[in-house]
Amino acid sequence: MKVVYCDALVVGGGLAGLRASIACRQVGLDVIVLSLVPVRRSHSAAAQGGMQASLGNAKMSEGDNEDLHFLDTVKGSDWGCDQQVARMFVTTAPKAIRELASWGVPWTRIKKGDRPAVINGEHVTITEREDRHGYIQSRDFGGTKKWRTCFTADATGHTMLYAVANEALHHKVKIEDRKEMIALIHHGGKCYGAVVRDLITGELVGYVSKGTLLATGGYGRVYKHTTNAVICDGVGIATALETGVAKLGNMEAVQFHPTALVPSGILMTEGCRGDGGILRDKFGRRFMPAYEPEKKELASRDVVSRRILEHIKKGYGANSPYGDHVWLDIAILGRAHVEKNLRDVHDIAHTFAGIDAADDSLETEENMKGMPADEPDFGPGAPKQKGWVPIKPMQHYSMGGLRTDYKGHSHLKGLFCAGEAACWDLHGFNRLGGNSVSEAVVAGMIIGDYFAEYCKGAELDISTHIVEQFIQKSHDHIQELLHNDGKESVYEIRERMREIMDEKVGVFREGHSLEAAVNELEELYKRSKHIHVKNEKTHNNPELEDAYRTQKMLKIALCIAKGALDRTESRGAHTRLDHPKRDDANWLNRTLASWPDPNQTLPTLEYEPLDIMKMELSPDFRGYGAKGNFIPHPLKEQRDAEIKEITERIQAQGGIATPCKRL
Repeated sequence: MKVVYCDALVVGGGLAGLRASIACRQVGLDVIVLSLVPVRRSHSAAAQGGMQASLGNAKMSEGDNEDLHFLDTVKGSDWGCDQQVARMFVTTAPKAIRELASWGVPWTRIKKGDRPAVINGEHVTITEREDRHGYIQSRDFGGTKKWRTCFTADATGHTMLYAVANEALHHKVKIEDRKEMIALIHHGGKCYGAVVRDLITGELVGYVSKGTLLATGGYGRVYKHTTNAVICDGVGIATALETGVAKLGNMEAVQFHPTALVPSGILMTEGCRGDGGILRDKFGRRFMPAYEPEKKELASRDVVSRRILEHIKKGYGANSPYGDHVWLDIAILGRAHVEKNLRDVHDIAHTFAGIDAADDSLETEENMKGMPADEPDFGPGAPKQKGWVPIKPMQHYSMGGLRTDYKGHSHLKGLFCAGEAACWDLHGFNRLGGNSVSEAVVAGMIIGDYFAEYCKGAELDISTHIVEQFIQKSHDHIQELLHNDGKESVYEIRERMREIMDEKVGVFREGHSLEAAVNELEELYKRSKHIHVKNEKTHNNPELEDAYRTQKMLKIALCIAKGALDRTESRGAHTRLDHPKRDDANWLNRTLASWPDPNQTLPTLEYEPLDIMKMELSPDFRGYGAKGNFIPHPLKEQRDAEIKEITERIQAQGGIATPCKRL
């Protein structure tokens, strides 16, 4: 059996993993990065809109600061995030974005003088200050008080990933791609690396390390309709779950992006709406101002997704062979803007839908027939233009993940996690746009340093015999899949799992359908133990890979569905029709899912309270929907009084007040 030794093992070659590997190399550690694909093809490259950091450079960003970014992040999370982590994040983000600039990210820059823009559907002129010429520009995004999202046109993730990958190579990080972790090596409550399968040869190798960091991304592919790449299947964190020691946090917190292209599911970045694009129904009416008069299309993602589906349910969606949808209109921005700042979106719409998204010419007026005359709140109708893009909400991001502390350390000693794979917990129950790639590099910086510190002080006190036992166990499992007498098809099981998640664990959730989802997913999991792989090769065998991955994906799906069933409230992206209020009195906590017994067929759930008495911002009205649509925590008044007293004391001493009383 082959065993490879290193100081630090990083599993995942996206922004978070690569940035953490750089931190390890900066202190002289021998680090190996394992990736399913060449690292420049990691899913981080798919991020389009931008990275949030409170620079306050542009005209529409003036007055921005870390406190405002903190306020937006906490409110965006619907008070489900770890406020200590949020504070660390907003403080570090400006440093991270400038570091990326020094590594070669070509951030879009401010040009002094007048520039055209579209705000609230109206063409306006913004005048940028002369002394800010050449500074990093930012655009508007949902759920923010200031224009804070820094960008490189609509290819931000691409440019960031290339720059960080180049920097990792500059630091001589060892990168091995087409390698898949299929088990974690652990003993006595401590992680010592991973069993890794070479996707080309099929060989199993033990990678033994002082510390292991997972940066394996999200789990969107457990859903049928998702903006996620095919490699985003949650298998990385499922492997951690299978240790029986590590725990997953807030798995029911799943984000649905409001503007995914129909039918392909490819993301139409929030930058479309941030730059002034608007949503229209089948009659061409701009409907979001009627639902969210303050933020309109730039309400938080979970809110916009719900409003779109509510509007479609009223019968106002445009018909298509792929179901009803609404329209995204960016032609309003003008061809010059679209082809410069939204060029990837323009190309995607043309390639996958045959639409020139910058074309504002008339297609038809037939769409306005039958428009109700008694609904002035939805605004006037408009003839259908050729450039309108068909969109509807689809699964997009995973707020849940491997539960860690603020240092990125999981319940399994020596196992760290960063990025979308982690429940660090920056996002709570809803992530703000632009906070994802920002979290990836910021967590890579912060957690990378803690991870490197741990690896420097750790010892490899594990015997080769134990390592070989883990390799042998993985070998035996693969052989069982290849040579058992089962009759189950992995593709039938996987497809049904995805249908269940779409149908019953989507944007809107209800007790009876969630219970049905859990029961059927549990039955699918039991059936998955009898999957038979027809192709008996151990290499170059996609059916084999799908078989062992699907078994792990079912565990992820069960954690999501069971967590959603048991959480009898609505919070952020978790919307229960039968429990419409956010319930801080009973549910101001974090769901923890574990799988301590390999023979159990459902996850074990427990809860980790969020301490309101340590919060800078106590839970309050989020700013959407009916005011007061939440059940207050019994200690809210006490904490508010403490915050007021602290604020007044700081102000009396000439200091700056906390965000909750200053804004």
